[in-house]
Order: sequence, then structure tokens, then C-alpha cells
Amino acid sequence: MSNENIYILAIESSCDDTSAAVLCNNNVLSNVVSTQKIHEEYGGVVPELASRAHQQNIVPVVHQALAKANIDKKLVSAIAFTRGPGLMGSLLVGTSFAKSLALGLKIPLIEVNHMQAHILAHFIADEENCAPKFPFLAMTISGGHTQIVLVRDYFDMEILGETLDDAVGEAFDKSAKLMGLPYPGGPLIDKYAKLGNPKAFQFPRPKVAGLNFSFSGLKTSILYFLQKETKKDAEFVSKHLNDLCASIQHCIIGILMDKLEKAVVQTGISQIAIGGGVSANSGIRHTLKQKETTDQWSTYIPKFEYCTDNAAMIGIVGYLKYKNADFSTQDIGVKARYAIESAVKTK
Repeated sequence: MSNENIYILAIESSCDDTSAAVLCNNNVLSNVVSTQKIHEEYGGVVPELASRAHQQNIVPVVHQALAKANIDKKLVSAIAFTRGPGLMGSLLVGTSFAKSLALGLKIPLIEVNHMQAHILAHFIADEENCAPKFPFLAMTISGGHTQIVLVRDYFDMEILGETLDDAVGEAFDKSAKLMGLPYPGGPLIDKYAKLGNPKAFQFPRPKVAGLNFSFSGLKTSILYFLQKETKKDAEFVSKHLNDLCASIQHCIIGILMDKLEKAVVQTGISQIAIGGGVSANSGIRHTLKQKETTDQWSTYIPKFEYCTDNAAMIGIVGYLKYKNADFSTQDIGVKARYAIESAVKTK
């Protein structure tokens, strides 16, 4: 490749956030996210409504990203887009738009694995960011995924463990729903947990072999516990909300850290990077930072804006792939299920 600047226009539409970003090399010039509020009244993401909202949002979001970056679309070197994993309808909107624009501008198209992007968000150039060195362990935690990944290189990753049922973000949101908190409940649990006693209530940690996770049993135990206590006192949840949130969060963080500790022992790697929407949780961030002192880990936590779904993380993968001339064809399709290994394993 030449030494000229590479401008990547990136598009992310895997779930309910429509996002577009412009990167110059590994520097973010703009990162625009339009969050869909319509799902709040349904207590979760409705796929059909999500895809319709993406159709409404994608043109203004891309326009705004280019305007904020102060570059003309004719300067764009390539368009990167989320191929998967995610909601089929949502992915189709972003992919179709990316294909059409790339065709119109006669520039390359670059497909990106959403989970790989969460990991490589650490390599966005930023004054506050310090990128991990290879190899490192990545824990990707979101509403749809919970994984521990061995990262040997940008394009050589291996899943060491993952959830067998619900993702950690789902465990947070559904626990919040059981307590009558509105969607999305995960951030509210984090907020109230700061005011409560994390050891007020004990919830069982599931026994799962290896480095895999399970959160369905925890949700069931919380349900039964709340049913039992509210029979005795109808106002139990409101009276103990802070302690409940703190105890649930403490249990979930314990599950995550137990597996990370095992992964460090098994691999001998103590460089730990987190990514995904749940990595915005203050309790997880604080606990991980403590590990630097207690276990001599080197920990890497992305800025809040790069934790949740955003196009900047798609753009950094697009930039790295562009340098390798790793382009996609116009007949490429979306993948609702898309394992990291199949996307990035070296040939």
C-alpha cells in the first residue's frame, strides 16, 4: 500500500443502534450513533422494528458522520460494514447500503465480524488508549455474547470459552426486569449497585466445565428468590433495591472473574482486554483494575464510546484489512451467526 492516508467509512447495524464513523488510518474523525428508543416500551429489542428504524436512520447518520469528519465522500478509500453476527434484518440494511455506496463510488467493500471489532477497538489511536500486546486474552461481554478469546494477532483469534445459554448482558437486563426496572435494565443495576451492599444476598454461581459460562440458572434462582420474598412482603424489592442490585452484580462479576482467572492459569497470559457493551459496567471495570494489584494482570479497558455498538470499532478493522487488501465482493451475504474463528483465522 502507499503512504497516503486511508479513509474508511464504517457502518454498524447489527442490533438496534445505527452507527457510522469515518477513520483516517487508525484515528477516529467521527463516530455517530443513533439509538432506537422505540424498544423501551417492549422491554427488549423487536427485530422488525429495529430493521425499519435502521432504514430511517442510516442515510442521515452516514451524512452526519461525513460532515463531522469534514471530508467529501469522494475521498473515502473503502467502506467497512458489519456482516454479522446480529439480527438478520438489521444487518441487511447496513450491508445493502454499504454495497450500494461502494458500487456508486467505485471503491472497495470490507466485511467485518462484529465481535472481532469489539476486541480490535483497543487499537484505535487515542491519547487515553494503550493497546495490548500480542498475545492477550479478550473477554467480550455484551447483550448477545459472552466469550473469552485468545488473541494471537489481529487476524488470528481462538474462542477458549463462551456462554452455553444466555449472555451476561441478557442476565443483567432480565434480572432488572424481574425487579420491575425498565429496559435496558443493566445500566440501572450498575447505578443502584453503587448504593448497596454486594454481600446482602447470596446467589448461586453455576458450575460449568472449562472456560464456558451459563447464566440461565442464575436468572432462575433470582426469580424464585424474589417470588419467595415478595410473598412475605409485597414491597421487598423496593425496600431492598440497592442491596439486590449490588448482590446480583457482585455474583455476575464473580462468575466472569472466576473464568478469567482460570484462563490466565491455563494460557500463562496475564494481559486482559475487555470489550462489548457490558464492559461499560463500572463494577466490572473496577474489579478488573484491582486485578492489576492483586494478580499482577495488565488490563485494558476501552473508552465508554467504544464499548457499546459503534462504527468506529468497525472502522479500525476496516483499516487493518485495507492494508492487507482484504476486500469483499458485491455478492457477499450477511451472517446472523458468525464465529470469530471463521472470520479471522489466518489462511
